[in-house]
Formats: sequence, structure tokens, C-alpha cells
Amino acid sequence: MSVRFPTRGDAITPALLTELISATYPGVSVAECRLVQEWTYGTGAVSAAARVALEVRYAAAAAAADLPTRLVVKIDRASNSPYPIYANEVEVYSRLRPSGIIEAPVFLGGCFDTESGALGLILEDLSERGATFPDVLGTTGVDHVRAVIGQLAKLHATFWNSPRLASDLGWMQSHVAGPIHALYSDPDKRPAVIARELETMQFKREMVQRLGTTIGEMARLTGLAHRHQATLPQTVCHGDAHLGNTYALPDGSVGLIDWQLCVRGSCMHDLSYLLATALPIADRRAHERELLGYYAQRLRAGGVAEVPDAEWLWREYRRAALWGVYIGWLTTPVVNYGWEITVGNLLRVTTAVEDLGTLAELRALFA
Repeated sequence: MSVRFPTRGDAITPALLTELISATYPGVSVAECRLVQEWTYGTGAVSAAARVALEVRYAAAAAAADLPTRLVVKIDRASNSPYPIYANEVEVYSRLRPSGIIEAPVFLGGCFDTESGALGLILEDLSERGATFPDVLGTTGVDHVRAVIGQLAKLHATFWNSPRLASDLGWMQSHVAGPIHALYSDPDKRPAVIARELETMQFKREMVQRLGTTIGEMARLTGLAHRHQATLPQTVCHGDAHLGNTYALPDGSVGLIDWQLCVRGSCMHDLSYLLATALPIADRRAHERELLGYYAQRLRAGGVAEVPDAEWLWREYRRAALWGVYIGWLTTPVVNYGWEITVGNLLRVTTAVEDLGTLAELRALFA
């Protein structure tokens, strides 16, 4: 569905919400909507897209009995141009429906206009279920990370080397093909943004220098690592599984938000990024092997017949860690999350690359 969704929360109407929600839930009609709150780009509260919270009243209560009445709508105020990660997120929520597989926000409707880049993604407001959202400024416990790993293992096991990846899920992009791959590999796109970040941010330059590499080598090795991962068992990856894209519910369950980088790929893309960002450095060092072992257990419980052994998991975990530095956080402007969160994440992911010998491993693999 191609709809020019507004870029202001106060311009969202019941008729527009009805058009999008009824495409997902036929017969549902929104009678009223009220703007409750907005989180805009540039305030450190959102990474790129703006968000608005709405309260809605449905016209036919019976038809919408199970639907939330407080919604969060993602809209694009930042790029003002077609942005492939937003198009992908609408596709993923519309067609894959993550909340039917693991704990994820309930999707009500969405659209992305390919000409203007206008985004409208309608989700439940997780705060109504008491969700909390950790970040690198707090001390995240191992139990939270283990629970997230359980969710990722459930997602991965569902699609592990599945023939569906080449049939009804053939529309999904991968780390080596599609608009998202082009965004992160075309020198005039995100690599140019990363170069500008290093030109203007001294601490980012020093992080790269500390690793004994250059952005040119990091770009080359990241691309080669993804081509290598394309030869490994394939599944559906969340794609952006850093700590800030997880949440916890009062009953102890956890979930994942922001599915805009969800693609077909290797499981270790998700695991390496989660572990590098989610735990304080000392805790990650102490628990990462144990947590990889737990992941293998959950894959087996999810029905994967040939679960990779511990040696394979450790080797591919080490190789996958560079993406979290090059794409994960060098590309992220400080304005997205604020100074402390940006520096904290970069410290964690660069230290992981150092600890794991990732650069030496990739250099040897692609020598």
C-alpha cells in the first residue's frame, strides 16, 4: 500500500488510521484519535524515525476487541527521501508478522511511499504492558540477555535452513543482496556517512586507530564477512539486535523492537551484536561462551537437527563482531541516542573486537 503518510502527529486522522488498520484487520474502523506524545529526531530519544503516541476509539468495539487502544506510530522526519530500511520494516511487519513468532510489538498497519519516503508504521504502545527498555547506561543482567537469546533462538530455529527462505519468504532481503545491502556497501551512501562521522568526531577516529585498522579495511572485511556468512546455515535474522532494541515485561519475558534491518542471514549476526552491546565488558568476557552454549541448547529445543558445535559457534561469533563497530555504531550520529549511549556502545563493540581477535581472524580468512 502506497500512502503519503503525514510527517506530523497532529495530521494523523481517524480516516487514515482506518485505511491502514482495516487492511490488516478487516472491518475495523477508527472513530477518534488523540495525540498523546511525540518523540522527534534530534532530541536523543529516537534513532532516526520520529514516533507519536495516539489514543484511539474504535467505531465497532466487537471488531476491535483484541486491538490496543493506545498506539505508537513511527513516522519519518529525518531523511525526507526513500529510505530502504523503512520500506523493509513495513514489509517485515506486514508479511513476516514477528509477534506471531516471538515476543514483539503487535502490528496494526503500515505504509511506505517509495516516491517521498513517507513512513507510517502503526504498532501497539508497549508501555501499556509495562515494558521497560534497557540501554548501555544501566547494568543489564545476564538473565535479561539469556532471555533475549532464547527469543532469538526461537526465531532462528523457526527458519533454520528452511525451504521457505527461497519460496514464500523469498521477498526478504539478505546481507549480500537488496536495497539494504546497497545502502551499506555503496561508497556514496552509508560508507560516505561513516567517513564524515570520522572526520568530525575525534573519539570515533581514536576508536578506529585503537583497533589498528582503517575505515577502508573495515568496509572491505565487513563485506567479505557477510559473503562468508552467506555460505553458512541461513535463517531469518532480526538484523539489529543491540541492547537498545530489546525490552522487558513485568512477567520476566523479553522482546525485540525495530525490525527495519531484518533479513535472511547467519545466526551469528544477531548473537554477536547482542552480546557485544548488552553486557558490561567484564560480564561479557565472563559469560559469552556459556551464553553461546545456551543458544545452542535453545536451537536444539526449537527443532534444529544439526546444531553447530561449540567450536563452530565460537569461531563464527568472533568473525561476526566487526559489523557492530563499522555499521552498528560508527554510522550512528551522536544526536540519535546522545553522547553517553553512543560512546558506551562504541566502547563495548570495539573492546569485543579486540578481545575476540576479530580483525586477525578475518584477515587470515580472507588473505
